[in-house]
Amino acid sequence: MKAVMTLLGALMLSGCASQGGAPWLASSTVAGQCPKLTSDQEFSLNLAQNMADEGRLHASLANLESLPDDLDEVRLRKARVLRLLGSREAEPLYRSLLGTCRAAQGEHGLGQIAASRGDNVQAQQHLLRASKLAPTDEKIRNDLGVVYLNQLKLEQARFQFLTAIELKQSDTLAAANMVTLLIYQDNWTQAAELASRAGLTAQQVNDAQARAEKLKTPAATRSTPTGQVAAMVDPVGRQAEGTSP
Repeated sequence: MKAVMTLLGALMLSGCASQGGAPWLASSTVAGQCPKLTSDQEFSLNLAQNMADEGRLHASLANLESLPDDLDEVRLRKARVLRLLGSREAEPLYRSLLGTCRAAQGEHGLGQIAASRGDNVQAQQHLLRASKLAPTDEKIRNDLGVVYLNQLKLEQARFQFLTAIELKQSDTLAAANMVTLLIYQDNWTQAAELASRAGLTAQQVNDAQARAEKLKTPAATRSTPTGQVAAMVDPVGRQAEGTSP
């Protein structure tokens, strides 16, 4: 408890800015060489994206269904929304992207689905392939780090989180996950320094500590249904899209 109060106190003294958003599974930023969309198609995608950002997932899906399924970008957006809705239809859509200009995002989505099921071995395989296809995608790197951390492969997780942080310093998710790793190792000094430098909120630090404590419990007794204890990112966020919404 004293260590937690010291860490939170360091955050308050640093005057870090509050940042909103609820972290969980992620999306990609690499566009690849996909065919150019028409202005009408881009408008429909933008409209569907805005609805998804507002939490209107069913409405977003309805707008996506007006677009042709032979477009890789349409199938990707549908897969993301369907996965958030908990639909099994998301997985075949992600698989349909393998071998296309959205192959990295297809592997990423399949990795996210596997991680949500608690299958970290399969998730690792998909995310490793995704990271080779899109090596500068910080969200893929973060999610791969999450899968490593869930398996307590700490050095591999550290490498992926640090890579994600350096690729996009304005995205605090990987930093929060790195803080989780540091707290798990009882390295409170470095955790406080990173939290302050990255501008994490007190809530983000509390969440990181809770995840670290869960990691310390035996895997068989963890209460998390999906087996996830570190934070991945939501796949619908405007900032994460490969095409401009």
